[in-house]
Amino acid sequence: MRCQKLCQGLWKIAAAGMLAALMMAPGLARAQAGGEAVLKPLDVQKLLPASVFFRGQSATTQLRNSGGVKFADGFYVLATLVDTSGYSTDLQSKYQAYFITEVPLTIGGQPLPAGVYGIGFIADSKLAVLDIGAHEVLSIASGEDAAIKRPTPLQIVADPTGGFRLYCGRRYVLFSR
Repeated sequence: MRCQKLCQGLWKIAAAGMLAALMMAPGLARAQAGGEAVLKPLDVQKLLPASVFFRGQSATTQLRNSGGVKFADGFYVLATLVDTSGYSTDLQSKYQAYFITEVPLTIGGQPLPAGVYGIGFIADSKLAVLDIGAHEVLSIASGEDAAIKRPTPLQIVADPTGGFRLYCGRRYVLFSR
C-alpha cells in the first residue's frame, strides 16, 4: 500500500513536470527565434555549397572553417574560407573567404550593400572586400585580438559592445546591421 502511494506521488510529480515543460516550450521557441543567432560551421554547412564562383573560376569551400549570423527576421550573413590554389598569387593575397550578406551591413564603420563578396585579410592590418569580379569595393582597418583563447582560421562571434566580429586567426573586423 505504501509503495503504491509512493508510485502515485511520483507519477503526479512527473506529470506536473511534463505539463510545465509543454507549457513553457512555445515561449522558449519564440525567445530563441526572436533573437540573433551566431551560426557554427555545422549550421553553415547546411546553407552553403561545396564550391563557389568568383572571378571566372569555381573554388572549393572549406566549410569546416565557416561561420555566420541568422538575424531575428530570418536573414543571413555567411562566411567560409575557400581553396584559392587555382587563382593568381596576386588574387590569392586578397581573396581568402567567400562572404554573403542578405542585408546591408556596416563593416568596419563603412556601409556594405547586400551581396556576395570575396574577402581577405591583407597587409597593413586591413580587410579587402571584393565584388564577384574581384574589384575592390572596400578596404577596412582590422584589429588584432591577442586575448582570443583559441584562434581559428575563420569564425564569427558576437561582439560584447553589439554587432559581431569576423575573425581570421586573431585578426578581426566588426560588422553590424
